[in-house]
Amino acid sequence: MGYYGQQHFPTGKRDIAQMNKQIQDIIRASVDTKQQILKNEDLLAVIGQVAEVITTAFKNGKKVYLCGNGGSAADAQHLAAEFSGRFYKDRKALPAEALHCNTSYLTSVANDYGFEVVYSRMIEGIGQNGDVLIGLSTSGNSTNIINAFKAAKEKGIVTVALTGVTGGQIKSFSDYLINIPSSDTPRIQESHIMIGHIICQLAEENYFK
Repeated sequence: MGYYGQQHFPTGKRDIAQMNKQIQDIIRASVDTKQQILKNEDLLAVIGQVAEVITTAFKNGKKVYLCGNGGSAADAQHLAAEFSGRFYKDRKALPAEALHCNTSYLTSVANDYGFEVVYSRMIEGIGQNGDVLIGLSTSGNSTNIINAFKAAKEKGIVTVALTGVTGGQIKSFSDYLINIPSSDTPRIQESHIMIGHIICQLAEENYFK
């Protein structure tokens, strides 16, 4: 019997049943959020458009930058690695970078200028017209990401926001808004990584035809 089948719980059967039900409820909530995305043709269209925009940027020798905070920073780094490493195809690297990975830069700018400008200052330094900036914020109200989008708009950089249901303040500075139909942070983040994977797959397929 596998480990998962062994009874190592210091609780009774009723407690185990309650725990199992809670786990099932969490999974159902995640599935329900994805089902809502599946039925939203407008949102699906935006996802496809973003994949095309990224493909065009790569073909034009431009770069994709990603940013987020906390778990969303981890997702930004994850997706950057899918582009610069590989997704399905054994192919050359695509120029994508998560903006928080240089900790010396991040801590110095946060200390000297404030955490709210750590991403915008980086965009001011390395961003170029025609690049793409993807910001992940479940609330859509992360000040450092909003500031990065403002800096990007000034430089002709395409902005893509992945948010929760309302879009938050960042929607006003987004060329493309992918707002997940949920206000539950874990469910939003689970959908962000799913959609990020879809975009990576489509862009890879479109670029390496």
